[in-house]
Amino acid sequence: MASLAADIRRPGPREIATLLAPFPGRAAIVTRIALICALTVLVTTGYATPDASTSVYIVLFLNRPDRMTSIVMSFALMLLVTVIIGIVMIFAILTIDQPPLRVASMALLSFGLLFATSASKLRPIGAILAMIVGFGLDELGLAPVGEAATRGLMYAWLMVAIPIGLAIVVNLVIAPSPRRLATAQLARRLRLAARRLTDTATVEERAAFEACLREGDHQILSWLKLSKLEGTLTPADAAPLRQAAASTTAILVATEFAASEPGARLPDACAAQLAETMTQMAAMLDAGGYPVDVTLDVPALGEGTALQALVLADLRAALEGFAVPPPQAAAAPVPAPEKTAEPPKRSGFFDTDAFTNPDHVRYALKTTAAAMFCYVLYQQLDWQGIHTCFITCYMVSLSTTAETVEKLTLRITGCLVGALLGTAAIVFVTPHLTSAGELMALVFAGAWLAAWVAMGSARISYAGMQIAFAFFLCVIQGAAPAFDLTLARDRVIGILIGNVVIYLVFTRVWPVSIASRIDTTLKALIAQWTRIAHAADTRTRSALAGGALAQYGGLRQDLGLIHYEPSWVRPEPDWVASRRRALAELEALEAPLVLAAGRAGAARLGEIAQRLAAGDDAHVQASQHAAGDRMADPALDALQNVIAKRFGQIADITRPASATETTTDARP
Repeated sequence: MASLAADIRRPGPREIATLLAPFPGRAAIVTRIALICALTVLVTTGYATPDASTSVYIVLFLNRPDRMTSIVMSFALMLLVTVIIGIVMIFAILTIDQPPLRVASMALLSFGLLFATSASKLRPIGAILAMIVGFGLDELGLAPVGEAATRGLMYAWLMVAIPIGLAIVVNLVIAPSPRRLATAQLARRLRLAARRLTDTATVEERAAFEACLREGDHQILSWLKLSKLEGTLTPADAAPLRQAAASTTAILVATEFAASEPGARLPDACAAQLAETMTQMAAMLDAGGYPVDVTLDVPALGEGTALQALVLADLRAALEGFAVPPPQAAAAPVPAPEKTAEPPKRSGFFDTDAFTNPDHVRYALKTTAAAMFCYVLYQQLDWQGIHTCFITCYMVSLSTTAETVEKLTLRITGCLVGALLGTAAIVFVTPHLTSAGELMALVFAGAWLAAWVAMGSARISYAGMQIAFAFFLCVIQGAAPAFDLTLARDRVIGILIGNVVIYLVFTRVWPVSIASRIDTTLKALIAQWTRIAHAADTRTRSALAGGALAQYGGLRQDLGLIHYEPSWVRPEPDWVASRRRALAELEALEAPLVLAAGRAGAARLGEIAQRLAAGDDAHVQASQHAAGDRMADPALDALQNVIAKRFGQIADITRPASATETTTDARP
């Protein structure tokens, strides 16, 4: 618990192998994506639709692990694309014979859609819509005749409609239901907790346990909500499974505390009995049900410590009440304490700061400017082969400088890998292809490899998307297998140009530091833990803790990304050190707050907030408050000792970087 939020560095060979390792559900969604890609090639080949490679690439944006989300996203995108193409046709009537006005319309529509991408719930697909608008208006320039232009816009609609229709059919047939995924994830967490509790987990299982802890229960709850919409989850089962998600969070937190604190480690016999119960419960969840009437017959602790008793009591309560929803009175939301709660945010289409935060406008302007520069570039050069630079700008633009720089390496690497695979396929495979079916098999193989990377961690997912983009552009050159290396070369050059243009624009023009997002999220995380500290019962604390644990994971990722920012954008080292220290201290408080609520460590939350507001100069104040929180209860006193020890270790690590000390070996 003495470690700080680690920097995100370029992954080495061992870490890359870990990121590429299989996990439950990865092979299933990857195979489904590859199948839809292959079917898209079949349809586009049969009807000879242009830009088939882009149609195949869109497939990667349409699919999620469960069928309900995939289908809803597909229908929503289809509706939006239809509306957008209708708007484009209106602009086409006015601009078809006036190229300058057509380019201005392209820029205007791009700006509007990208603004919505940044400031609304259109975020997941807004950039794709902007790209489709640009493609449609570009078709007008290639065919400036009324009938030909209309046909071009129809092809733009088909470019999206074909993969969407196939995605809906395939997901209906073979994609798992959200309820199945929810119960499978609950079962996996119980098995990982059982292995961690008995200290038999492998390195990979420990990493998976930590990942589950940091994911929270938002995805599980979303799957359960979708299951109700789908009709696979009855109201009688909904409340027990929601409670099971909260109980699983409590089990993970208590297990991690028992495994990491020597004084809280349970005796082997007791841990083995609890692990056996968890394994049996996991089997019930895997079968599609959920455990009820759970009873525990664990050996007595004997002369066990107060921490052991506290952990055992928490695990017993979570397991025996695993799927037992609380009474309605107890299930009411807990009011947040004064001075820490933020006013509830509206859940509208636009974000609350959509029209007050200039970053939304700047993001839209920067991406549009980069895309239009690329458009004018290849038009003036009369080099249509590099038109992929225009598409790339929409595919790779990100909101902050840190994310842009960090993802640049992934994009370039992915592009080169995809181009290498595509070129190798053109040279050694494509000349031997004689049918559309054989081309489908080639696309299936390439899509499977790219999707395996894209469906993994955020550390490598961008590389997978770029591998797919470059590979499809190389091997899908028309309605039949083709092996034009010049075309493949030009398309890859276009991708690289688009990446470089986006990098230069986002690092030199209105660069946006990720620091403001870190502070906003950190403030919200402290407020969430304060709510947990004031919660009256264990069930409520467990239900609220899932979101707080997930926020921690996002903050840790952002703090690692901040070092990718250029020096003129990045905050001062003291600022970074203070946020890393605050995040480490919040991690140190997680288990005590869930196990014993505000009776242990609540005052520390106020100290963290005050120190962040006033500057990182409160080392002495923190240690003075430690004794004031002590209680007569031995378990709470032991928890306070654990908190004091953890905070002391964190202070020792950060003290050399403190502005209040001077050392002869200071390093940035």
